[in-house]
Amino acid sequence: MAEILKDKINSLDFVYDFYLKMKKNKINLAYEGEITHQITKAFTSLTENNMIRDEDYNSVQKKVFHVMVECLQNISKHADSNYNLISSHDGRGIFMVSKGETEYNVTTGNVVTNDKVEVLTEILESINKLDKKGLKKLYKQQIREGRLSDKGGAGLGFIDIARKTGQKLIYSFLKIDDEKSFFVLTSTISRLKEDKKKK
Repeated sequence: MAEILKDKINSLDFVYDFYLKMKKNKINLAYEGEITHQITKAFTSLTENNMIRDEDYNSVQKKVFHVMVECLQNISKHADSNYNLISSHDGRGIFMVSKGETEYNVTTGNVVTNDKVEVLTEILESINKLDKKGLKKLYKQQIREGRLSDKGGAGLGFIDIARKTGQKLIYSFLKIDDEKSFFVLTSTISRLKEDKKKK
């Protein structure tokens, strides 16, 4: 009984520690679990309320919503359904939105098999090397040919995020074991108006 009580107290300490880390990293929204259409709608609604309260520009809101949906869809496309990290299901992952003074960051994480790491790295690196015109050209090519990725347009989602944000995709693959890695992707959306960014 005493051991159970001790475990419960420790779990409460974890909650407070997690709260402090979220505050420190300015995380407004954090979720771990299966990604569904209903979850996506709930996320966009919560984020919309926060942005309206903070009086973010309408163009910024639209970009954040667009990137959120693309990132959530990428979890569904890339998440490995056969790996049990606590309890893994198809389309399961972690999703976070953080807000700074001048930007929003949308971060996703999910388990992928190691044989996908090289392909995903090549896709992301090729996207990060392109400018605005190059991204537009690649986007059109992907729509016509669909050759960038074997996961039903997953590469197209990455290109679209890069186009919408105008920023490089920040990513990492954290090795879990010989078979699996944890794929983390962060997309940055500026909170500044276009004319202010150019000054």
